Amino acid sequence: MKTIIKYVLLDLFKNKIILIYTLLLAVLAISLLSLDDNPSKGLLSLLNVTLLFVPVITILFATIYFFNAVEFTELLLSQPIRRERVILAEYAGVALPLCAAYAAGVGLPLLFIVSGTQSLVLVLTGVLLTLVFSSLALLIFVTSKDKTRGIGIAIVAALFFTLLFDGLLIGFIYAFSDYPIDQAVVGMIALNPVDLGRVLMLLQLDVAVLMGYSGALFKKFLGSAAGSVFSAVCMLFWVIVPLLLSVRIFRKKDL
Repeated sequence: MKTIIKYVLLDLFKNKIILIYTLLLAVLAISLLSLDDNPSKGLLSLLNVTLLFVPVITILFATIYFFNAVEFTELLLSQPIRRERVILAEYAGVALPLCAAYAAGVGLPLLFIVSGTQSLVLVLTGVLLTLVFSSLALLIFVTSKDKTRGIGIAIVAALFFTLLFDGLLIGFIYAFSDYPIDQAVVGMIALNPVDLGRVLMLLQLDVAVLMGYSGALFKKFLGSAAGSVFSAVCMLFWVIVPLLLSVRIFRKKDL
């Protein structure tokens, strides 16, 4: 597995996309954190950028890479290597550089400008989102034979989790506002890793005006500490479940 991961990493660093992604994140982080003296506002702005761009860039980049590396995957499968090792190594080779890019691009400016627990949680949120959407990209790859269709599914998935899901959630809240739906809404939020990342960070900021409906519900039912743990655990499930499904499907997939 280590050898496969090494070759995937070398291939990624050749096209310099990871470096450009890191520099872009660093420029955005420094710009947003320098705009206001209030660290909470800077962190909130950076959180919004993270929730919007990281899922989209991660799932598109990872999906395109997996499809472009089909010939490399076929070559590996012709060797006496177990299929699950191949697919997990390719996932690690793509996800780890993207996580490192976010940690460096956002984490280093935070370290020098707004260091503290809140900054650490923001970096953790971005890393978890990267792992989640890399895992979803892998699932899209193993379930789609056509590259164009796979990229289309990736775009729809990114738009659904970043934009459409919240609209559907708001519609549900308005439609059933006369009923006690608070606990149901908490459960529905767990179905969206982007919302979980938002709640995880907002619970650390602990500013009522910024928390919104979802953050207020998590604090009401779980409290800040338990709500943060619940959000992080749910995001880990979003990483593990698609990854396990991908491995199971890939074992029988005919490339």
